[in-house]
Amino acid sequence: MIRVLVVDDEPQLLRALRINLSARRYEVVVAADGAAALEAAARHVPDIVVLDLGLPDMDGTEVIAGLRGWTKVPILVLSGRADAADKVDALDAGADDYVTKPFSMDELMARLRALLRRAEAENAAEPQGMIGHYDVDLAAKTVLRMAGAPGDVPEAVHLTKTEWAVLEVLVRNPGRLVSGKQLLQQVWGPSYESETNYLRFYLAKLRQKLEPEPSHPRQLLTEPGMGYRFQP
Repeated sequence: MIRVLVVDDEPQLLRALRINLSARRYEVVVAADGAAALEAAARHVPDIVVLDLGLPDMDGTEVIAGLRGWTKVPILVLSGRADAADKVDALDAGADDYVTKPFSMDELMARLRALLRRAEAENAAEPQGMIGHYDVDLAAKTVLRMAGAPGDVPEAVHLTKTEWAVLEVLVRNPGRLVSGKQLLQQVWGPSYESETNYLRFYLAKLRQKLEPEPSHPRQLLTEPGMGYRFQP
C-alpha cells in the first residue's frame, strides 16, 4: 500500500483528503504543522508528500528543505498561493509539483499518480552498489555475495531490518558524507538524534558482514566527529 503524508492546517481539507485517498487504497498519515510533518516523515517514511505552504509554525518551504536533507520522496505542494514567485520558491526548495487551491480531486490524483510513476521508474533504474564481492540491490532490497569462481552460486546475505535501513541510506548517497544526526533521524526518528552508540553498533555489524577486513573498512567509512560515508 502506498503511504501518503498529507500536511495542511485546515481540518476540513485534511479530513477530505484523508477520506478520498483512503477510498483509493492509499495509506494516509496526516500532520497539521511543519514540526509534526517532519516527525511523521521520519517515523512513517512516506512514498509521497502532499504539502501546504501556509503552516502555523513554519513555511512549507522549510519543511521541503528539512525533507530534502535526507530523502528524495516526491513532494506535491498544494497551496492557495498562486503567485509565480511562490511556485518558483517551492520548486527551487525541492518540490516536484505544485497544485493551486481550489483544486479538482481528479487532477490531484492524476498528479500524484504521475509523481509516483516517475519515482518508481527512477528507483527501478538505480544502479546496484558493490561492497567488495557483495552486490547491494536497492530496488530488490537484497545483498548477494557474488560468485568467486565459475559454477559458484551467489549467496544471499541476511541483514536485519535496521541493518538494511542504515546501509540503504549510505548507498543512496554514494561518496557523500551523511551526518550521524541525519542517519539517526532517518532510521530511528527525531527523538534518537543523540544515540550515536546505535550507529557505532550497526556499522560494526555491517562491516563484519560485508567488509573483507572489518577493522580496516574500505567502503563503509567513518569520518570522525562528522558522520559516515559509502565509498563506491
